[in-house]
Amino acid sequence: MNKVMTSMIAFGVGMAAYNVAQRNNMMSARNMRKIQKKVKRAIF
Repeated sequence: MNKVMTSMIAFGVGMAAYNVAQRNNMMSARNMRKIQKKVKRAIF
């Protein structure tokens, strides 16, 4: 249960950061893909 909650919170934070970064165009699409891979690996 705890693990699921933490991964969901981490995913929510990741999505929020992703949206902010997209809005600010801070990162390129390539960097976003790299980060998504890292996040997926961290969760699963």
